[in-house]
Amino acid sequence: MNENPFLYHYYDETTGPFRNLSDLELEEAEGVLQDIRRKNRGFASRRAPNYLEVRRRLEEKAREQFIAKGGKPVRRAPHYMTMGECPWLLEWYPNGKGLAIPLAEFKPETISFTYGDLFPTMNVADGKPYRGQVYTLDEIIRVVNQFGLPQEWNAAGDKGPERYIEVQVWDDAALAQWTL
Repeated sequence: MNENPFLYHYYDETTGPFRNLSDLELEEAEGVLQDIRRKNRGFASRRAPNYLEVRRRLEEKAREQFIAKGGKPVRRAPHYMTMGECPWLLEWYPNGKGLAIPLAEFKPETISFTYGDLFPTMNVADGKPYRGQVYTLDEIIRVVNQFGLPQEWNAAGDKGPERYIEVQVWDDAALAQWTL
């Protein structure tokens, strides 16, 4: 793995980085999501009607697993990043932008990882050993050494749902200089 790895955050330029539906009350978040759908604004406009319900359930499951492994989340729900660059995520947004933050900026006990996006990682039952798992930094390094970076072996997404390693950021401290 790279000696100076970066975590990447992808977002829409018009809203700015680290704007999180999970920070809103459910009714307000549903309103924002409905507005995105109505305006047909990128990938989020195609999300399932029960998306927020499923997202909150999966975020709670990831948080519980992370705490069980010694994680110390500060936030109720995470912000999302990727381990390593994944430029195709820019396509999710009408005005996609990317932000790279050195991994060293984060306290290891405040970041967890899934091998792939949280949704398929927790929902796809295909027997792969990394399904249903949340990893610490030390653990994900071993998983990457074993399986590689999904964005390298599955860049086109034709070999399964894992296209990147998702990072769940459970503390705002390392993000403060990049938020509005």
